[in-house]
Amino acid sequence: MSKPTPQEALVYLMVIMSASDRDMGDEELARIGAIVRTLPVFDGFDQSRTLAVAQECQQLLQKEAGLGGALTLIKAALSDELRETAYALAVDIAAADLSVRDEETRVLDLVRDRFDIDPLAVAAIERAAAIRHRTA
Repeated sequence: MSKPTPQEALVYLMVIMSASDRDMGDEELARIGAIVRTLPVFDGFDQSRTLAVAQECQQLLQKEAGLGGALTLIKAALSDELRETAYALAVDIAAADLSVRDEETRVLDLVRDRFDIDPLAVAAIERAAAIRHRTA
């Protein structure tokens, strides 16, 4: 599989987060769609390809290298700044159903470590997500 574009890599990571607890819920899938439609990082990305890119990610995960190989590929496709963006998107997907499960926490830990995200950025990203996803 060829190196994904930065936008494809971001979709890959959101799909990985959504599937990490083996339950790709409607809330998470809707959030992925909303992110792709609205965030500036996806300007110029063909939104109709989102499902195909998600399927590419699933195929990538089934290869021998699995999750580790996918994360390596994603990291290589992203600049340092976009790695922080990727982590923020992953946190948003994990929080979309208002509950972050242990499996999702483990994947977030892997992403944070593999992508060398600054601990202060991690704290800010996670705090902002918790605030955005509060219920009344």
